[in-house]
Amino acid sequence: MDFSFNDDQLALREAVQRFCAGEYPAEQRGNRPSPAQAQHIRAAMAELGLLGLPFSADVGGSEQGAVEVMLVAQELGRALGDGGFVASTVMAGQVLTRLGSAAQQQQWLPGLASGQQQMALALYEAGARYDWQYAQTRAVPADAGWMLDGRKTLVLQGDSTDMLLVVARTAAGVADRAGLSVFAVDATAPGVTVQGFDTLDNRRAAHVTFKEVHLGADRLLGQSGEAAEALEAALDAATAALCAEAVGAVEALLAHTAEHLRTRKQFGVSLAKFQVLQHRVADMAIALEQLKSMACAAAMAVQAGDPVQRRRLVSAAKVLASQKGREIGLAAIQLHGAMGMTDECRVSHYAKRLMVMGQSLGDAAWHLQRLTAAR
Repeated sequence: MDFSFNDDQLALREAVQRFCAGEYPAEQRGNRPSPAQAQHIRAAMAELGLLGLPFSADVGGSEQGAVEVMLVAQELGRALGDGGFVASTVMAGQVLTRLGSAAQQQQWLPGLASGQQQMALALYEAGARYDWQYAQTRAVPADAGWMLDGRKTLVLQGDSTDMLLVVARTAAGVADRAGLSVFAVDATAPGVTVQGFDTLDNRRAAHVTFKEVHLGADRLLGQSGEAAEALEAALDAATAALCAEAVGAVEALLAHTAEHLRTRKQFGVSLAKFQVLQHRVADMAIALEQLKSMACAAAMAVQAGDPVQRRRLVSAAKVLASQKGREIGLAAIQLHGAMGMTDECRVSHYAKRLMVMGQSLGDAAWHLQRLTAAR
């Protein structure tokens, strides 16, 4: 594989670096923005073209691929930025792009690309662990449309979104791959109850309950019962973006740790002079290079489009990101001493984010099982 970037990709990375330097000051990274700040950041990301990066030009997008998404996610990870890029643009946006009709895409994607609308994918259910095919939420035909009942859990940004893309079963058994459909549901529709909560990394998620929610026929994305392939492709794209975000977070964590060891003194000399600590930092640097390579491989596999290769490389990258992200986060806290546990120390925010990313969209054990099954 050729991991070199062309001039346009390098220019994109530099533009995002400048954006993050301005919108995410170093001393505030990891803090939760106020609603006004969050809206300002989304508007700035939209102006830069980031929120519509993978969408077609006729809906306000830039028609960029998974490699460009990787570069953006990496820089956002370095700055602990968000703006709904992975949850809304990559994951929900990919589902709508792959399943939505031309009319549905024209109706909803421009708002997503301009930052005027947010979307979230309501996928997982209690007791299913990471098995996204398990769906007790059901939609049945009713009144020339559909009636939706069920409950979704751990919906990323579920309490701040305008629209939920809800995975529901319209046929087959509760754990079958066939029979899954996706519906576009307004977050404020009658019968929708949203229970938001904080996550470990100071972000938000929600449990969402649907009780006799009436939907028009035009709210079904794609053909009834045939959403599984598109869902898996969108989840792989989002997982690859998470792996890239982990790379950026580890890069920042390594830089913070190296600077701390150079400036902190013990017994009259800087901590960087102690060989055992040099070895710890060297291990972190080696792990970072491994993460970079696997994130690139995952992004290129997503862009290539071969489902078997995509599953294997995305899961392999996620296994490494989950394992190494946690290890490096804990090592950085240890090398900072007690101050590494405090909110005032940026290291703790990076470590928490890495732990959450390690558990999001499948942990190391789940992706290792998926990787072995794909061989």
